[in-house]
Amino acid sequence: MALARPQTKNDLQQTNGEGVDIVLCLDVSGSMTAQDFKPNRLEAAKEVAADFVGRRTADRIGVVIFAGESFTQCPITTDHNVLLAAIENIHNGLLEDGTAIGSGLGTSVDRLRTSKSKSKIIILLTDGENNGGLIDPKTAKEIAKTFGIKVYTIGVGTDGYAQQPVNTPMGIQMQTTKVTIDEKLLQEIASETGGRYFRAKDNDGLSKIYTEIDNLEKSKVEISTLSRYTEKFFPFVIAALAFLLLEMLFRYTIFRKFP
Repeated sequence: MALARPQTKNDLQQTNGEGVDIVLCLDVSGSMTAQDFKPNRLEAAKEVAADFVGRRTADRIGVVIFAGESFTQCPITTDHNVLLAAIENIHNGLLEDGTAIGSGLGTSVDRLRTSKSKSKIIILLTDGENNGGLIDPKTAKEIAKTFGIKVYTIGVGTDGYAQQPVNTPMGIQMQTTKVTIDEKLLQEIASETGGRYFRAKDNDGLSKIYTEIDNLEKSKVEISTLSRYTEKFFPFVIAALAFLLLEMLFRYTIFRKFP
């Protein structure tokens, strides 16, 4: 058995290269509770964002949310467990209501402006028109261009009208609201920063958009594998020597032969 040289094998993986620094900028305004997506726009956006994070293992990713104001839900990090928990904790009502696209984009740019990564992107998702905030969307766009940040924009919402739960004196009631997305603004932000504009009208469409962005922004990462072998024949050699010594001992004592 010792001559067979038994071994165990351990594979060590080392990752070399450079990932992409990404900020997911999500609209959390009241209109994101509209139910033209299942269960609603915000929950659908959270689901595809979490799936996207799961595929970007080598990247630093952060989350910014905005409504009438903006807030950094999670700074860019490689700790994707923390990131996923931050995405799960997003819900409507965290911020003053409204749609401050410029503030959301400006805060996202601020998260990336000191990044040393060669590739920096923002994925901005909204379902409305800019109607608040302290930063004009076009000003935020120019700042993104200055720092070399590419912005992908996504407009979410079906065509026409959608059902949205609204608080009334009689409790929560469903209300039909018109879908109004400033596609011209979103297209301008995307095209001038080197990104692309997408329109999502249902859950499947939104999922495909994130998949397409994932394919467009590949991380430059090389994974090298080092195999280490550990010898396991030593116990068998020791056992064999012990048995040989016992055999010699017994041969000249207990099992000694007489002529």
